[in-house]
Amino acid sequence: MKRKAFIRALGLSILSTPSMTTLKELEKFSSNLKNTSLMPALFLGHGSPMNGIEDNEFVREFKKLGQQLDKPNAIIVVSAHWETFGTKVTAMENPPTIHDFGGFPKELYEVQYPAPGNPKLAKDISQMLHPNYEVTLDHRWGLDHGSWTVVKHIFPNADVPIIQLSLNKSYTPKDHFQLAQQLQKLRSKGVLIVGSGNMVHNLRQVAWDKISENYGYDWALEARNKMNQWILDGNSEELINYRSHGKAFDLAIPTPEHFLPLLYTLGLRNEKDEVSLFNDVPLAGSLSMTSVKLSHE
Repeated sequence: MKRKAFIRALGLSILSTPSMTTLKELEKFSSNLKNTSLMPALFLGHGSPMNGIEDNEFVREFKKLGQQLDKPNAIIVVSAHWETFGTKVTAMENPPTIHDFGGFPKELYEVQYPAPGNPKLAKDISQMLHPNYEVTLDHRWGLDHGSWTVVKHIFPNADVPIIQLSLNKSYTPKDHFQLAQQLQKLRSKGVLIVGSGNMVHNLRQVAWDKISENYGYDWALEARNKMNQWILDGNSEELINYRSHGKAFDLAIPTPEHFLPLLYTLGLRNEKDEVSLFNDVPLAGSLSMTSVKLSHE
């Protein structure tokens, strides 16, 4: 996207300005981590839990991404599979690997991703976002499959501290987007922020006879194509207002949890970013594996 168009899009969208309190907390937090070059921000279409152990076109792209990225100081994942009342952040030293699914092969349940947590980062984020956002430190969750099944391919050594930030069920799409904007500074502190979900995700409409095929229903392709264009154009407002776009979007996003992590990634965008799509294929009629990378090349 051209710089001029992006700046115009920013001007028309619902960007929020951090309060003075937040800015002070941000500066306090910033002093705890070294400045780095601007880290990318990612949205990963995580798809089936089987991607945690399979070797397929999507997994190969995740692995390729890992070869391209500088090793971050820490990772924050916003996963479709951790919805809470109130906003929470994992704050344990050693987050457990959660196998939050059923009916899969034994070998998938045996996978562990023993990356360390980062309680200090979790606490700092909670303080940084206060008082605009109340963030509770959580010691019970861990890494769900929206997190570990994709991150394990990018950082297979499990040697980067990782925490999860929950999806607050009481927030509007705009709230989620604006919270993400408050986290932009972390990208210049070596923190990789990852949204994990699927832009098109309707399990009730899966074409089971085409489960492994790159096939999409007309409505799924319509929604995916429009979302892709808005992402590339920097038109976050249309994505935030996804409920206003008719039947194709109602079918593509019947429930919000797999879509909302995309808004976190887009909320991290700044005028220096180049935007690219990968794994951009429909799957089984009613899914899209589309992933997004924001990077300052």
